[in-house]
Amino acid sequence: MPLAPRLRPVTPQDDAFLFTLYASTREQELAAWGWPPAQAELFLRMQYQAQARHYAAKYPSEGHALVEVDGAPVGRQWLVRTPTEVLLVDMALLPTHRGRGLGTWLLNGLQAEAARARVPVRLHVTRANPALRLYTRHGFTPVPGGDATSPYLELEWRAPEGDSGTGVR
Repeated sequence: MPLAPRLRPVTPQDDAFLFTLYASTREQELAAWGWPPAQAELFLRMQYQAQARHYAAKYPSEGHALVEVDGAPVGRQWLVRTPTEVLLVDMALLPTHRGRGLGTWLLNGLQAEAARARVPVRLHVTRANPALRLYTRHGFTPVPGGDATSPYLELEWRAPEGDSGTGVR
């Protein structure tokens, strides 16, 4: 990475990028369906708008940030911070920026924040999502009692005893 990544609040001007990012997370799925490009784009736009409305209605916008590298947007992160947890609503990176350490950088920051606050980091991920490997590498584990038939897993990470997010134990 040439420069350190940075987070900045999402603005309405970021909508076109956010759609492109969303579409990139569904590329393999849609390719398997074999739809013509116009039909796939229409479907993606409807799904993107539904997700955007759902997130906007359910989660505070203060936690919605763009991930930038060298001043260009390459991903997003949406967090909800409460006194009892840090909820990772969404984390996505453009395909050209996956596998370069950005996901690790984001997760390390979340884990340090949660350790300082002495709360867990929680998230939901589909069982088929390649990011599941990233989360498990970073110590996320399934929450007991989850629905084994659901396509989603609820995962959480808790700081080891004595870890206050400072790196000193």
